[in-house]
Parts: sequence; structure tokens; C-alpha cells
Amino acid sequence: MYAIIDIETTGLSPKTERITEIAIFIFDGYSIVDEYVTIINPERSIPYFITRLTGINNQTVENAPKFYEVAKKIVELTENQIFVAHNADFDYNFIRHEFLRLGYKFKRKKLCTVKLSRKLMPGLPSYSLGKICDYLDIQNDSRHRAAGDALATVELFKHLLSIDAENKPILSFLKQNTFDGQHPHLKRSTLDDLPEEAGVYYFYDEKQQLIYIGKSKNIQKRVLSHFQNNSTKKAIEMRSRIADISYELTGSELLALLLESDEIKKHKPIFNRAQRRSSFNFGVFSFHDEFGYRCFKIEKNKPDSQPVSSFNSRQSAIKYLEYLLEKFDLCQKLTGVYDSKQACFNYEVKKCAGACIQKESVRNYNLRAEKALQSFAYKHDSFILIDEGRTPSEKALVRVQNGKYKGFGYIDTDLITNDLELIMDCIKPYTDNRDVQQIIKNYLRKNKLQKLEVKNL
Repeated sequence: MYAIIDIETTGLSPKTERITEIAIFIFDGYSIVDEYVTIINPERSIPYFITRLTGINNQTVENAPKFYEVAKKIVELTENQIFVAHNADFDYNFIRHEFLRLGYKFKRKKLCTVKLSRKLMPGLPSYSLGKICDYLDIQNDSRHRAAGDALATVELFKHLLSIDAENKPILSFLKQNTFDGQHPHLKRSTLDDLPEEAGVYYFYDEKQQLIYIGKSKNIQKRVLSHFQNNSTKKAIEMRSRIADISYELTGSELLALLLESDEIKKHKPIFNRAQRRSSFNFGVFSFHDEFGYRCFKIEKNKPDSQPVSSFNSRQSAIKYLEYLLEKFDLCQKLTGVYDSKQACFNYEVKKCAGACIQKESVRNYNLRAEKALQSFAYKHDSFILIDEGRTPSEKALVRVQNGKYKGFGYIDTDLITNDLELIMDCIKPYTDNRDVQQIIKNYLRKNKLQKLEVKNL
């Protein structure tokens, strides 16, 4: 039996947004045998662009039940059913997060009709629900409403079942979300109980020796991918030796990165050989040339290297230098991205003032180059980063003091600005090194985090 589901929400992030409508149709492979459709009060304002898309506004949900009031019905209706949806991860993760806020773990087998359609109907120009329904002449008069889209998914699923008469691709998709034990000591329940949340996971052999440490935004999904990986002998060997698994939730992806780095260096598992060495193998170095101009160059890091920043590939280092070149009007030659004994290319097209051939004054050029150099450092010497915690009422903290990483911890959201001494007590000390410095800096380049600047930490 299948629970074919569609939801409408206040936005795209299951961590911060809420469900406004849900439709569930229980399908036995031939017809609908039960159904449930309801508007849900999201307990927050609905953005205008969502209202334009769905027609659901604040007045629509004002007197609707809240999620906790319909949660029992959803659990009972979907129990022992396969969760089917178009782009199933989206709907499943929203529902799962709603239950997490209530302290309940919602777990169902999943089947995605987008992935299944790609498998059974290859070559279509689009696999969006609207386009695929147009292609199959499936009527949907209530697009972007839960009931309309769920009923359309029922008809699509019927069509897919008719193509897949023996259910072979469908069974293979379901198998991807389960586990066939590779080691006799590894229990299937161990896999089923893994969380779909951010954290660090640990693989052990039958002697309880730690053989691998990894991290992921979705621990269960990442661990299952190891058991489907046949790409290398190392991957197959490791999989065959996994007899037990443990994990530690971090909430924050940044904390998962920091904890993984520390744990690998501490335990040195046999299958983490690559990670035991620094993954940031290329450094950007700064120096003054014979004329006094501030220059940059990219070189491989050595144990005693002192780069201003490190990167996991030469290309990523070049890409960042090119960004600084544009932002601060630097010279291609002096930033190390253009090799020439003469003027750089940008000078020829009048985009460089000529520092490469000493036409621009050292003082003027270095003023900009020094600003570029400062961009490699933290904006403030001492601060605390605030990120997502392991629960909605918790925040993760990362402490940097005088430019050095000091550790991380967790605190109740209500206490985050009231007591600095309490905040400091919540942070567990960890070792500073080049890898964690780059993890933090790279994460800050890609993500906007709340930052608490604190003097005299």
C-alpha cells in the first residue's frame, strides 16, 4: 500500500518554514481506499509570493488546526505505507521536521515519482509535475494545492505502475532506502535507526576497531551511499568490514566539519588515510617583489608553510584570487593568475593600471593589495559564530579568539545574549590547526552566520 502525499508550505527550508496544507491518498495499486486533506495553521505569516502561487493566505489558515492537532491522524494513516510523492525528499523532510518539533521521529520508506519517471520514461524535456501531467494528459485543475497535486501524482503513479508491470524498478528504488547486510554482525535496525540529520558517523569492524569517520548533512543518506558504492576496491573492502555504526549529531554542518576533522586527527582510522593529511593542500602566499609591490602566489603547502589561506585545489585558489583581482582592481600578474614577463593581459585592455610594468605607483597599488590581503583574515579577531543547533530550541556556538579557533558547543536559544560567562562555559575546547581555520573561513565565505563580536574573550 502507498501513501501518496503532497504538501504546501510557507517556503523552501524545512528547518525554518512550516506546512500550510497536506493531502494524503492511500492507494492500493489500483484505486484510492482512504484519504485525508486539511489546511494547517503554520503559526507564522505566509509570504506574499507563496500566496500568489498557492492562493493560501493568512486568513485561509487562521482557524485551521495546527500541525500537532493533525499529527496523530498523519501517523495513523501513513503507518506501514510507502511514502510516495513527486520530489519526495521535499515533502518527506518537511513532515519529518514538523514531527521533530513535537519530539517524534517520523520514518517511512520513500518512493519519488520524479526519480521513477526518469527511470521509466527517459528523455522527457521536463519532469516537473505540471509538465509531465501535460505530457500524459493528466488533468489537474488545482495546481499548487495539496489535493490537486496529490491526485495528479496518483494518476502519474498508476501510469508508472502500468509501465513497470513486474515492479522491478520500483522495488530497486525501495531497496535503495533499505539495507542488505554486508557483514553478519551489522544489524539492519542499526541502519534504519540512523538519523537524517547533520553530524559525524563512525564505522567499526567486528573487533570494535574504529575504521572510518565521516560527516554529512544527512547521516542516514550518506551512510547508505557507502553500501551502494562499488567504484573502488577500497570502498568495497571498507563496506565488507563494517560491523557496527555510531554517530554524533551536530545540528550545524559547520560543527560536523570541525568535529570530523578533529576526530580523524585524533583516531587516525585506517580508511581515512587521505583525510589524515591536510585536505587543504594548496596555499596562497603573500610577498613583496623587488619593486616593493604586494604580490600573491599559489604553491603546494609544506609542513612548515605559512600561507595566508589554504585551499583544497589549485583551481579553487585561483578562483578566489580572481575574485579578489576583480574586487580590488589588482594586477593579474602580481596576483599570480597570469604568467608573463611583460604586462598582464588586463593592462593591454586597459583594466590594469600597470603595476605589472611599474607604471602604477607602489603606494597606490599596495593600498588595494593590502585590503585584498585583509580579506583572508577574519573580520574581527575575537568572536562567536552562532549556527543551527541539534533542536529548534538550541544554537551551536563556534569560538575564535585572537584569530585562533578555540572550540565549539551548544546553548539554549533563550540564553544566547544574556550571560557571556555562561556562553563561554558552553564551549568545549578543541585544537586549532590550519585545517579547521580553513574550514571556518570557507564556510563563512559560502554561508551567512550570526556573529557575536566579543572583546577580551
